[in-house]
Amino acid sequence: MHEPACALYAFCRLADDAVDGVSTPDAASQAVEKLRERLTLAYCGTPMASPADRALAAVVARFAIPRALPEALLEGFEWDAAGRRYETLEDLYAYAARVAGAVGAMMALLMGVRSAEGLARACDLGVAMQLSNIARDVGEDARMGRLYLPRQWLREAGIAPDAWLANPVFSAALGSVVQRVLDAADVLYARVDAGVARLPWSCRPGINAARYLYADIGHEVARRGLDSVSQRAVVPGSRKALLLVRALVSLKPARARQAAPALVATQYLVDAVGPLTTAAPRRLSRWNVKQRALWLIDLFERLERREQMGLQRGR
Repeated sequence: MHEPACALYAFCRLADDAVDGVSTPDAASQAVEKLRERLTLAYCGTPMASPADRALAAVVARFAIPRALPEALLEGFEWDAAGRRYETLEDLYAYAARVAGAVGAMMALLMGVRSAEGLARACDLGVAMQLSNIARDVGEDARMGRLYLPRQWLREAGIAPDAWLANPVFSAALGSVVQRVLDAADVLYARVDAGVARLPWSCRPGINAARYLYADIGHEVARRGLDSVSQRAVVPGSRKALLLVRALVSLKPARARQAAPALVATQYLVDAVGPLTTAAPRRLSRWNVKQRALWLIDLFERLERREQMGLQRGR
């Protein structure tokens, strides 16, 4: 695994551990504020004397990563700690943009992707992966007092959100809401498919693999009858291997097409990058397809575990 990716991963883990180790919203806010102070030092080129901080300072300078991207991740952590509610799909997109879209954008920069469309598609992948997580973990989240499904959709299905959260059980009505979340994720995964063809060749296999592997989490939820309350969907290892092969054989040359706009929720992340005023940073050298895909998936799983463990402590 290459050093810049490790540095980004170390920052995400550092933020994870700092917020995960507290049990109240106020303490979480204080932890995030300290992380922001560390970001300030890193972006000023005077990082704290820890390997993670020094590595982060070097990477954000080398790859011209705007501070708005790691800041977005920290803001998402704050939203979790505060128990923020999500009324509409657009509200949920705003959350996913922070905890997942920002990670996708940072990874894109490490791979040398700086075009507006490339960044928009990287954010789409992050948001889609987060929606897959949400659809899979409805029951686990509910048992920790959390509900990420859009409350508007629940009411439209005849479900009172707070009453359901007090007694989370699966029903056909709830399954219809889970399906809507999966449908929203699939729309974004399809946009990633189109965008992959416009990425540098060295970036395509890993991103395509992550897209197929993570999208299948949602497909496994559907195969299990959309019941993610009483069970947790797990994609078998044999199927993962097949999906990796599919990711490789489905790569296609770029074709002219009209660029899809970024989600409203992720547009500010794309805008934050902006044009380079200096020489373009050197992208990561080629590394194993499976490493790229599994590294990205591992990072998202790590962020998800932080959320779950932290909420358990706060109960």
